[in-house]
Amino acid sequence: MSSSLSKLLALLFAFALVGAACGGSSDEATDDSGGDDAAQTDDAATDDSAADDGDTVDLTQGGGVLAAVQARGTLNCGVSGAAVAFSFVEADGSVNGIDADYCRAVAAAVLGDSEAVNFTNLTAAERFAAVQAGEVDVLMRNSTWTQSRDTEVGMDFGPTTYYDGQQLMARAADGFSNSSEVAEIDGAVVCTNAGTTTETNVSELAGELGIAITLQTFEDYNQVVDAFIAGTCDVITTDGSGLVGRKAQQQPEGEEWVIFPAAPFSKEPLGPVYAQNDSQWADVVNWVVYATVIADESGVTSSTVDDALTGDNAEMVRLLGGEGELQTKMGLSADAFYNVISQVGNYDEIFARNLNPVGLERAGSANARWNEGGLIYAPPAR
Repeated sequence: MSSSLSKLLALLFAFALVGAACGGSSDEATDDSGGDDAAQTDDAATDDSAADDGDTVDLTQGGGVLAAVQARGTLNCGVSGAAVAFSFVEADGSVNGIDADYCRAVAAAVLGDSEAVNFTNLTAAERFAAVQAGEVDVLMRNSTWTQSRDTEVGMDFGPTTYYDGQQLMARAADGFSNSSEVAEIDGAVVCTNAGTTTETNVSELAGELGIAITLQTFEDYNQVVDAFIAGTCDVITTDGSGLVGRKAQQQPEGEEWVIFPAAPFSKEPLGPVYAQNDSQWADVVNWVVYATVIADESGVTSSTVDDALTGDNAEMVRLLGGEGELQTKMGLSADAFYNVISQVGNYDEIFARNLNPVGLERAGSANARWNEGGLIYAPPAR
């Protein structure tokens, strides 16, 4: 073959490749832009089934946590077991608290039974390793969402179920009051949990204020409070909600424990935690929380959920499994969130049942509804 002929054939082949590439690019542009693309043919513009096919994706992932939980028939949920009002073990062995109830909510959605939960008590040091190792399917253990935990530690965080902040608790007999400031703990022995944000926060704050504290840490918060009662610790610190709960249940008769400063000195968004890279499971856990929030926004409770299923609130009808429901596309039954609300309740019911008895209220706090000055908010169910 002559050199000229070879060059001619190569040139023609190159033109063919360019033409094919341009054709592919045009098709992709049409798929992305839908009816707005000027080059789209009349047939494609009027063919609804073609447009639907282009927008449809297979959401069934299989092999993830959701499939494992459904096959097992129980949810393995990591909790504290020692966090008053959040997750604590009763004398009869049952586990109660807002975190425990969100374990039950996930079980209700995934398995149809809010009691199909295996609770695993974990210390602060154990909790994330248990998620990484697959020992628990989800962690509901008053865990703060932070940058390092979201990245370096390898966790993913769901919606915040309780907005908290760190405070201090000391004895009035030692000269402290509810109006005391952090600087007043200069020279004190301060106790808290090991491996928590509270440990880091109080150390950093002491440095910023130029005060000296002696920090002692314990694996379990029961040990922290026991040391405080015994007089080993001058001050204890954790999330404000935890201090309120301990004061309500463990303050000795004749003593006065005080919580300060008036405003928390950290941000502690608490919520569910799960392993990274399982978007189907993340969607399930997230939307369980959102379902309780949307029901609360709509005034739908465990006692009115049946009426809502046949009512005129289209969003609630969808969410509860009626016309237009989306739960089956998530790998759940259509009535998954109906089961959540009917068996566990909406956000306000869960909050009131567990947190009101220890003196924690939604009104005037970050945990109020978004349209009442708070931060509790859910995306629309559509």
